[in-house]
Amino acid sequence: MAEKGKEKENGKPLEEVVKEKVKKEALSWGEWVRGWFYLAYEMLFQRIVACNLENPMPLPPINDLTYIVTGSTSGIGKEIARQLAEAGGHVVMAVRNTKAANDLITKWQEEWSGKGLPLNIEVMKLDLLSLDSVVRFADAWNARSGPLHALINNAGIFSIGEPQKISKDGYEEHLQVNHLAPALLSVLLLPSLIRGSPSRIVNVNSIMHYIGFVDPEDMNVTSGKRKYTSLVGYSSSKLAEVMFSSVLNKRLPAEAGINVVCVSPGIVQTNVARDLPKIVQAGYHLIPYFIFSPAEGSRSALFAATDPQLGELCEALKAEDWPVCAFISHDCRPANPSEEAHSVETAYKVWEKTLEMIGLPSDAVEKLIEGQEVECRYGGSSQSQ
Repeated sequence: MAEKGKEKENGKPLEEVVKEKVKKEALSWGEWVRGWFYLAYEMLFQRIVACNLENPMPLPPINDLTYIVTGSTSGIGKEIARQLAEAGGHVVMAVRNTKAANDLITKWQEEWSGKGLPLNIEVMKLDLLSLDSVVRFADAWNARSGPLHALINNAGIFSIGEPQKISKDGYEEHLQVNHLAPALLSVLLLPSLIRGSPSRIVNVNSIMHYIGFVDPEDMNVTSGKRKYTSLVGYSSSKLAEVMFSSVLNKRLPAEAGINVVCVSPGIVQTNVARDLPKIVQAGYHLIPYFIFSPAEGSRSALFAATDPQLGELCEALKAEDWPVCAFISHDCRPANPSEEAHSVETAYKVWEKTLEMIGLPSDAVEKLIEGQEVECRYGGSSQSQ
């Protein structure tokens, strides 16, 4: 008979077995407090921490390199698109409102007139609230058989204070726009990213992923186990993006030449503020020193998309079997994602559930890397290299 306190099951101490069987259903109080501390610290000190960065940030030579930027008609995305184009890149504005994008291009071309060659920038339709639209966009782009050097998944939503909304695809809107649609786009564009190798997938994330929690069995937050709020929807979607990005980065072989990076833009004054309560909007105007402009908020994504040495960091992390992908902070330096983001078991469950939700087979990445066709249930599309 085993000694008291030494009972075992399958060779493991019973205490460990019990812990493994107890499913985590929320962040611990310690994780939750630390997450809010990081948020407060970033708001109060982000400008001091990033004081060495120029605005706008100088970019390395990017002539003839192609960049797709989602959500590029306003805020951070608009700055990313404009600065990449002015630096000589070929920029594709992947947006829902194509008229607004074309109006911006006309304005930028007029302002740029006389400074050099016309900006190499174009518009393509993309609606992240429709997975069919994502597939159509990827089909249209891959059909060009040209290279893609960086996909910048910038578009996102934070419907502050709004009730839960479900997309026509059946998914909570924060989850779809901030995670599912960018994940689908990233995988389907792998053939073009391979042609542009060395290339990158840059996901504009948020410091708010530190207070996020993902239940792979309830990613829509509809089971009732957790009360839905817009904060829960947003922070959870951003954490899911980090987890999916980390697994995707591991599954991409070195010979593919594609690295996956998440970035935090800092606390930025963007169109999100228009949905805030009026008292909070007033606060934004009262403390402009602490809040980044969209141009300042774009620096981490621009750095991640163009810095020639960042690939070495990504490969080093992969070689060291670091559990998360590279994460670049608002000061353009490597940072450590949240403790929850390091949960390898949860990350792989999020990976598997995400592929199921976006209609891709579990071996989609491997097939696309090998140049094989992959069927997606959205749009009935097949992608091949």
